[in-house]
Amino acid sequence: MNPYVQLAVERGQHLSVPEMLMNAGIVILVVFGVLFLMYILISISGKIIQGITKVGAKEEPAKAAPAAAAPAAPAAPEEVFSSGSLKLKNCDEKTAAMIMAIVADDSGIPLEELVFKSIKLVEKD
Repeated sequence: MNPYVQLAVERGQHLSVPEMLMNAGIVILVVFGVLFLMYILISISGKIIQGITKVGAKEEPAKAAPAAAAPAAPAAPEEVFSSGSLKLKNCDEKTAAMIMAIVADDSGIPLEELVFKSIKLVEKD
């Protein structure tokens, strides 16, 4: 309870309408002030966290570079990604891989999100 209101009640005084409205306005201002402070604190902490993750992301490629020099181990079966089967008609795997990469690059969709059903080589006569 507002200390001003509590003091008035203890003394047996009655508050007028303007006094009650003033008290309500003060309470509303305090609530919005606290909400604004929380907004500022959350935005500052978000920027700090983004800065930390950017620094961490810059350090990771530097650490990964020496590991890339070592020969790559074959992927475990559970790490292999497959989105179904692809039927090649009159087309070798190298050409199909180039076609899939071009389609993914031109469309802007990551290759792992695309599903190719079949690729058919059409020859011009």
